[in-house]
Amino acid sequence: MFTKTNLISTIITAIWGFLGGWLLWGIIGDPMLANHTVTSGLMKEMPDMAMLAIGCLVVGFAFSTLYSKWARGTHGFSHGIQFGIWIGILIGLGSGLIDHSTSNLLDLSGTLANALIYIVHFAIMGVLASLVYGKFAIE
Repeated sequence: MFTKTNLISTIITAIWGFLGGWLLWGIIGDPMLANHTVTSGLMKEMPDMAMLAIGCLVVGFAFSTLYSKWARGTHGFSHGIQFGIWIGILIGLGSGLIDHSTSNLLDLSGTLANALIYIVHFAIMGVLASLVYGKFAIE
């Protein structure tokens, strides 16, 4: 669990989580999702960057650890993207639909668009993790 490879993968995926999140949700998703929010004033004008960075590290560590167990030593592009897509479906679509059914965050179109962003985000994260594990696989 606490290997050199997992540490490198955690750092790389956390950086993607931070910067990729800014790109996918902040730049691309924000204009697209703005018309689909049900309740106004939910999003902060400026995020708490320290908590955001810590959250990205937690996601990077959990993702990298789960990926290493799931891949079982076979670290290729297709393994990484498949894992990322499944995590994106779990979090983006599964949790998104649950949130849609229990809260007033996004309408259904916004929920589905947000799920697609999650799937892309985690697919790229999976590719990054697979590249790190493929290159540094010293378990």
